[in-house]
Amino acid sequence: MLRAVVKLCCGISYPHMRSMAGLQRRAVAVIGQEITQLQQWGQIQQHLRTHVALNYNEVEQEDVQPAAKSGNQLYYEQHGREAMRKALSMLEDKDGWKVEMTESNGDVIYSKVIPGAGKVFRMEAVLEATVDELYDILYARVQEMPQWNPSIQHIEVLKHVGPETIVTHEVSAGSAGNLIGQRDFVSVRHSCKQKSRVYLGGAAIQLESFPPQAGFVRAEDGPTCIVLQALDEDKTKSRFTWLLNMDVKGWLPKSIVNQALPRAQLDFTRHLRRRLGGRCMSLHDSLHPTAPSSLLKTETRER
Repeated sequence: MLRAVVKLCCGISYPHMRSMAGLQRRAVAVIGQEITQLQQWGQIQQHLRTHVALNYNEVEQEDVQPAAKSGNQLYYEQHGREAMRKALSMLEDKDGWKVEMTESNGDVIYSKVIPGAGKVFRMEAVLEATVDELYDILYARVQEMPQWNPSIQHIEVLKHVGPETIVTHEVSAGSAGNLIGQRDFVSVRHSCKQKSRVYLGGAAIQLESFPPQAGFVRAEDGPTCIVLQALDEDKTKSRFTWLLNMDVKGWLPKSIVNQALPRAQLDFTRHLRRRLGGRCMSLHDSLHPTAPSSLLKTETRER
């Protein structure tokens, strides 16, 4: 309806527009773009309300007036929410998962080949921390993660889009054992909190203002997410479910990458447990490990 009204108005005003100065014509064009963005944002909100997987669709989020935010902000939020939706849809599909690794402490990693995404990995673990503590470590203080996770050299928040969405740049650590070489990632990260559950999702994003850096291979997180849920029998502990979906780029054989990524998940969780136990840092300092991109401390050779 809105589009039809706009076309009608444009048809009526066309003879007058022919005589407009250049600045006036640009102003009319900008108004048309803003109307299109408003219409698209309404479609996005409706899509999210009806198609998000798992219990993410039960979260009651405040309606945001699109006119109060720039087009870029709306784009980042849409990108983060859509990444969350896709990742949770992968987790919701229970068919086809195969056990990849099982640890003596109960940690299990499953794998599955998904058309369009390749081989993805799902880790299941129980951590001795509350959902709020893990949210603080895994999202609220993301820039502190290199202090307790040696596989990460640097994380910077490039944009604070809002309380639920950020854009980050991450660099994996370079060390003697890291023959894969350093990677960097630019990603949108989106969070959503419930009473006893937290969702952390994200995906790679292209920024013209932050192109690939010299000396690094720009890897990409696919739609990925972490789900944190308090245990019914003990609220001081949380179930940790991590879907890892990553393209490391470069010339590494798939067979080597598929061995390295689940091992990196186990290493990451080991560092996280040390952090929670206070052996890496004091309990006063909390941090963040959301990104599966923080995994690339592997001892494999790039070919």
